[in-house]
Amino acid sequence: MNQADKAKAFEALHRKGTPVVLYNIWDAGTAKAVAEGGAKALATGSWSVAAAQGYADGQKLPMDVLIATARLIAASTDLPLSVDFEGAYSEEPDGVAANVAKVIDTGAIGINFEDQVVGGKGLHSPETQAAKISAIRAMADSRGIPFFINARTDLFLAESDPSKHAALADEAIERSKAYAAAGARGFFVPGLADARLIEKICAASPLPVNIMMRAGVPDVKTLASLGVGRVSYGPGPYRAMMEKLKEAAAAVYAAAP
Repeated sequence: MNQADKAKAFEALHRKGTPVVLYNIWDAGTAKAVAEGGAKALATGSWSVAAAQGYADGQKLPMDVLIATARLIAASTDLPLSVDFEGAYSEEPDGVAANVAKVIDTGAIGINFEDQVVGGKGLHSPETQAAKISAIRAMADSRGIPFFINARTDLFLAESDPSKHAALADEAIERSKAYAAAGARGFFVPGLADARLIEKICAASPLPVNIMMRAGVPDVKTLASLGVGRVSYGPGPYRAMMEKLKEAAAAVYAAAP
């Protein structure tokens, strides 16, 4: 498949009730391993990609390193690749679009694009974020790529008290509508674990909803029954792999003379 066909195939995988499952990767080696494990598509996680290079999350990883990593991953398999691009390393719509163009040049067919103020406090207004999404959509369309913008809201991640998440659901739904109108193709709500709220947002969002697996989140089968269209694992795979590596290394050194 060419890049446009991969983008179309990737979007088609997002179906309410039968979600695409993305076990997040961080380099070409993990991409090949996950592909061989049966993945239908690949997605990076910003936390994992940064940590694998010795950086913290939050756009601390230099963008050129991220782009180079994405290019290697895209070349390693024939699967569609979505890149976690955080805030796209820019605050202005034109800068955002120019940077996402570099992601497209790697062969990737989608991004995660978040509405938190990276390196600052709070979230961008829906209008500000929608303007950036519109700029990405116009740029991608001009290149003939039906690019998948997975619009992420950090409403729930920013609120550490789950008992307050219900009060944020309506705002999340309004953001999903604004982002859809601007050209997003998916809506990502990391930090949300309550089944009732997940179902409410899935029912009201015009976009397929992405849930991130973490402690307290229902299993994939339950998420499917709630109407989720995409399930991802965020930094979980990286953390699990590093724990296994440390355990193996500790066993070797403990047995060494």
